[in-house]
This record gives sequence, structure tokens and C-alpha cells, in this order.
Amino acid sequence: MSQYFLELASLMAIFAFAIVSPGADLAMVMRQSIVHGRRPAIITSFGIGTSLMFHVTYTILGLGLIISQSIYLFNIVKWCGVAYLIYIGVKALRAGQTEIKVDHTENDGPVKSQSAAKAFGLGFAANALNPKPVFFFLSIFSTVVSAHTPILVKFGYGLVMASCLILWFVGVSLFMTTPRMRAAFTRASKWIDRASGVVFIALGLKLATEKAA
Repeated sequence: MSQYFLELASLMAIFAFAIVSPGADLAMVMRQSIVHGRRPAIITSFGIGTSLMFHVTYTILGLGLIISQSIYLFNIVKWCGVAYLIYIGVKALRAGQTEIKVDHTENDGPVKSQSAAKAFGLGFAANALNPKPVFFFLSIFSTVVSAHTPILVKFGYGLVMASCLILWFVGVSLFMTTPRMRAAFTRASKWIDRASGVVFIALGLKLATEKAA
């Protein structure tokens, strides 16, 4: 049992850096918080966490190794991710002015409503269409986790990591939707959309340059 705790601690020490590093997931949650409010941003956070379990699952089952060794499969995933990031980047650039209603007695949201399914799907797709987690989980699982560790224990590791990822992005969502933060971002909403659009497109172009190891 102590071996499993040691493996989990080692995984989380590495994963902590991946959680806080800027990327498409963070950009997505920040924009959701600013444009659509707390509830959609939190739902998007759960979408990202669920997608992480998707990556963990196929890595544990061996599909991650297949994708990492197949240029064809890697490119399919990569170009889907590139297209998605550029698509949401262009949408953000064309969004124009966003009117965000600030109410100090009601902290739940701007006037731009968004369905739970769409918010969840945005988070899931942003993470699922990124091939980089394939190599991340494949490398850390093969380095830190013993080949003799039971599959159920490995899935438990994945659940812990997914939960921590969700908690991190929920925290970002709560911080970005406080009345003070929302009021500040209301004044700069058009530029925020433009900046986030540039970030998403830049991330898409960066992903386009990624090559299979």
C-alpha cells in the first residue's frame, strides 16, 4: 500500500506543474468566466477534468502507446485540435463587445447565457483534441508507475489527478467571477475577446508544429 501512496505522490508532484502551466485549458476557463459567468466556467472545468480521464483511460489501456507510435493517428488528433483551437480563436476575435452585468448581490452571471451541455463540451473538446496529454501521461505513467500496479489503482491515480484539475479550474472560475474582477473585465471586454482569440489561434499554430516523439 505504501508503494501506491509513493507512486501517487510522485505523480502529483509532476502533475502539479502541468496543472498551473498556461495553456488552452486555462485560456478556455478564463474566457468562460469573463464572458459567460461562474456557472458555465465551472461546468467547463468539469468537462476538462472528464476529458483528462479520457486521456488516462486510453493511456492505461495501451491506446496511448499506439497513438504515440503512429504518425498517422497522431496527425489526425493533432489537426483536429489545431482546427478546433483556431475555430474558437476566430469566434472570439469576431465576438465584439460583451456586455457583462455586474450585480453585487447576485454572483452568478453575465447576461450572455450558455447551456450546460455546450459549456461542458467546450471544456471536454479543448482538452480531448490536444495530443500532448498522450505523451504526458504515457511518459509519467511509464516512468513513475510500476507495470505491476493494478489497473484499478492506476484509474484511481487518474481520478485523483482529474479531481485536482477540476478543483484548480473551479478556483480560477470563482476568482475570475468576483464582482471586482468582473467589473474590471467589463470595461475591457472587447480587448479580452481579442486577446483570448489571439491566444487560442497562437496555441493552435503552436500545436500545428508539434511532432510525434
